[in-house]
Amino acid sequence: MKKPPASFWIINGILLLWNLMGVNQYFQQAFRTEAFKAMYTEEQFNMICHAPAWSTGAFALAVFGATLGSIAMLLRKKWAKTLFTISFIAIIIQMYYNFVIIDSIAVYGPGAMAMPVMIVILALFSIGYAKYAEKKKWLS
Repeated sequence: MKKPPASFWIINGILLLWNLMGVNQYFQQAFRTEAFKAMYTEEQFNMICHAPAWSTGAFALAVFGATLGSIAMLLRKKWAKTLFTISFIAIIIQMYYNFVIIDSIAVYGPGAMAMPVMIVILALFSIGYAKYAEKKKWLS
């Protein structure tokens, strides 16, 4: 195993913080905090509250899988790639519900696409960076 450059630690630290923000968002939604309720209109909040368990489960798997993947990267473990891949699959399942089944763009507007696009990009980056780190022999 080779010693990774400082950029490895910086990138993975940023990814961990990003993923922890996702965990926070999950808990805000799961516990329906006042701060969470204040972010949405009544119609949007009702739509979130009536999401099926499989969609909420996909959300949980996405954020916790990515967070564990980030921790695994910081621990320099190859299985980070698997966790990031599982997280990505969960993201796709959740997005399928949001954009195909309930057409959330009709409720949130087209501007609501920015965050999902960023989530997908960072999830794909995480998988790619884990593969790159494995190739560079930074992971065991």
